[in-house]
Amino acid sequence: MKKIAILFSFILLLIIVGCSNNEPTPQERFDQYADHWNNQKFSEMYKMITSKSEETYPTEKFVDRYKTIYGDLNISDLEVSYKKLSEDQMETAMDKGTAQFPFTVKMESIAGPISFDYEATLIRETSGEDDESEENWFVKWDPGFIFPEIKDGAEIRLETTEPKRGEILDRNRMPLALNDMVNEVGIVPEKLGDDPEQAKQKIADLLGISIETINNSLNQDWVKPNLNVPIKKLPPSAEDTVSQLLEINGVSIREVTGRVYPLGKAASHLTGYISQVTAEDMEELDSDKYDANDMVGQRGLESLFEKKLKGEKGAKITAIDENDGETVIAEKEAQNGDNIVTTINVDIQEAMYNAYDGDTGTGAAINPKTGETLALVSSPGFAPDKFLYGISQSDYKELKNDPKKPTLNRFSATFAPGSAIKPITAAIGLNNGSIVPGEGIEINGLTWSNGEDWGDYEVRRVSESNAPVDVTDALIRSDNIYFAKKGVEMGSEKLVKGLEQFGFGEDLPFDYPITAPSVSSSGSISDEVLLANTSYGQGEIETSALHLALTYTPFLNDGDMLKPTMLADAEQGEVWKESLITSDQAKLIREALQKVVASEKGTATAAKSADFPISGKTGTAELKLTADAENGKENGWFVGYPSDDQDILIAMMVENTQDKGGSSHTVEKVTDILKEVK
Repeated sequence: MKKIAILFSFILLLIIVGCSNNEPTPQERFDQYADHWNNQKFSEMYKMITSKSEETYPTEKFVDRYKTIYGDLNISDLEVSYKKLSEDQMETAMDKGTAQFPFTVKMESIAGPISFDYEATLIRETSGEDDESEENWFVKWDPGFIFPEIKDGAEIRLETTEPKRGEILDRNRMPLALNDMVNEVGIVPEKLGDDPEQAKQKIADLLGISIETINNSLNQDWVKPNLNVPIKKLPPSAEDTVSQLLEINGVSIREVTGRVYPLGKAASHLTGYISQVTAEDMEELDSDKYDANDMVGQRGLESLFEKKLKGEKGAKITAIDENDGETVIAEKEAQNGDNIVTTINVDIQEAMYNAYDGDTGTGAAINPKTGETLALVSSPGFAPDKFLYGISQSDYKELKNDPKKPTLNRFSATFAPGSAIKPITAAIGLNNGSIVPGEGIEINGLTWSNGEDWGDYEVRRVSESNAPVDVTDALIRSDNIYFAKKGVEMGSEKLVKGLEQFGFGEDLPFDYPITAPSVSSSGSISDEVLLANTSYGQGEIETSALHLALTYTPFLNDGDMLKPTMLADAEQGEVWKESLITSDQAKLIREALQKVVASEKGTATAAKSADFPISGKTGTAELKLTADAENGKENGWFVGYPSDDQDILIAMMVENTQDKGGSSHTVEKVTDILKEVK
């Protein structure tokens, strides 16, 4: 009997092995089906369902439905798991022609993780034509495989909730960009009156859009004659336009939440704006987080901090049965965007912009004791809400053709600093020994050339000296010849090294991208004329208003140059460049900068109009094609700060000051700003 039992077991094993060699097992088939499922190969899955399932669920109810639901719900990280059949379960399945596989499905979706348990039944069927028919295992499928909640005919519904965009605030929590009530202009088609085309033309003219744009809105599938159709949003400032629109039959105005920029043009380049996502935007954005109706930051802080400001959409996936009963499958609450609190002071930002009064230029205000950025201004600016709510072609053309270039962000660009660089040249010379405190040099006349190698080129200064010129006197009178001589004396290697120590040739460690300051177009100084010119801020040297402001911080911090900050929660007072000069050298330059204003020989005497002492340095950058050209354009600089408080330092440049008193024009503006904000 024992031998017979062993023989029977061996024969049974051969049968099973033989079956496994000639016919797939249910385990192998479900392994294959689950693999297709995990890889979302729905067409391959469809080939593996029973013939009865195929009859009940044609391809559009299987393949197309899977694709639609998984696509709409952003299904990812799909994992189908199950236990393998035991030997006894396999034997029973082979005997009966059916097999059960309890399984678990886990996935990520737009509404968060989803997990469910279900059971698959595999049935052995004969497939193919009679001559080539073969037995195999097929899945008995129903919609419960997608989600158990829709097994009996329910439909999937997806609802999304928009997050509240974070606001951009100044240091005192005053808004630079906020969510507030705006006016939404709508049209009720049946109320447009006897001449709807004329009414639409009036509306289009007032909104700065085309009739085609209006018709596109009115021709949407959901529109009915008695329904209000949103056309365009208007900022709160558009009161006159709203009044005129309300005189037209069929127009409605309602308040909705929208983005508002309280400072308007004064901070337009700083804040940027948001606008509807474009096709080009979608190529770069995360398609799981954005759709065609979303708004996205364009330019400025709105763009730089888009990820923090945007937040995350909320979503709810539900199964809706034939009686409108609702079963929640997954739900995720909207996560509002974070507020961005900056170091900007809106009062200083606005005062600085208003000081331009139509002039073009750029400026930066910082706290020289902490490195906090108080204002970044580019003049002229533009109205950000026009871009936000849809700028008309005529308005856009006007902006682009404006000779003052209001869309150009000047505070992120670099310019020749003129004589405003001289305190830095002085600091470099004091540090490397080329300049000795109190030691004067003889300079005769208003021009100087260093020999035949210079050809006809001469350095020119604005006033003659009655005695040997030392560094203090050279700063007070802004003596080009003194600094040209000292630049040539120290040589290009020492000057370039010194400028690099002050951050030239290096990106600013700053949240807002600013063009790096440069010594020259090549980064080096190859000839003596360029060396001389660079020493007093001409040549090819360029810097931004913010960087120039930072280069003055060593004079107020015992030689340390501070790191600029834009965010209120950043560490303040952090040193960017340590010990560029000694505290005594810093004091010498600081005292000279006070005399630039206080001395009758100084170039910034216009700053005396304040009832508190101001220190600073003027600069006139000449934009001439040749050295002896006349009637060239000039940019006027002034870097100034209150001598005592030293809690604000302004670097300001005004373009085309050649007919406005040169840099004195800028001195007056900076003085007016300091008087207003102090």
